[in-house]
Amino acid sequence: MRILIAEDDLTSRVMLSAVLKKDGHEVEVTASGPEALAALQQPAAPRLAILDWMMPGLDGLEVVRRIRAMPSLPPPYIIILTTRGGKADIIAGLEAGADDYLAKPFDPGELRARIAVGSRLISLQEKLSAQVQELRKALDHIKTLQGIIPICSFCKKIRDDQGYWDQVEAYVSRHSEVSFSHGICPECLQKNYPECFNEGEDEEKS
Repeated sequence: MRILIAEDDLTSRVMLSAVLKKDGHEVEVTASGPEALAALQQPAAPRLAILDWMMPGLDGLEVVRRIRAMPSLPPPYIIILTTRGGKADIIAGLEAGADDYLAKPFDPGELRARIAVGSRLISLQEKLSAQVQELRKALDHIKTLQGIIPICSFCKKIRDDQGYWDQVEAYVSRHSEVSFSHGICPECLQKNYPECFNEGEDEEKS
């Protein structure tokens, strides 16, 4: 997973990066609030970020608030890194939009556990997003069969959006998951194969 680290303290930054790289993660490093905000606004931004609370330019909470105010961005999972361990500070961080927090100096085992939680949630978000896309495609197919469909009064062919006329079954098959099996209704059977009905009538009379 690509993970953004935003930490102005060099020692903490190096330690965080070393632990994450050792676990196989790809790490992107920034040292200020504005740099972190810019990195998270990129089209292919990391989906998980560790932001220090106190940073030059913008603090971590302000970065979180601005990211959460941009609904067009894929929501990153954000962990606030802080020396503030009081309940009021933790509540403030979560209310600003952070998903989790990690106290400094951090424990590598705790860091890995919180990263694992974030990874699971991101995976669920991606699966949900894929399912939503599939549902949208299904709705688009349904919409193509709604509204007024031009149909010939004589041969019953249907005119498509490009102006071509096609058989009803071909048109419906292209715009849905429907498959056709052909048969003959009683009226058409009598019209096209009258001998079948005559034989049946003769048998009944006899």
